[in-house]
Amino acid sequence: MAKPATILVKMVSTADTGFFYVKKKNPRNTTEKFEMRKYDPVARKHVAFKEEKIK
Repeated sequence: MAKPATILVKMVSTADTGFFYVKKKNPRNTTEKFEMRKYDPVARKHVAFKEEKIK
């Protein structure tokens, strides 16, 4: 059976609250790291989230 094309990545808040989202990524199409603005409920505002590996 073939390996799945998508992997799970952890999107960590840059507000240093420890909050994170989990997102699917296709590394064959998207080789650069994700960075997006999403809501951080701990900081109670929209902040940038950066990609990290899931350990």
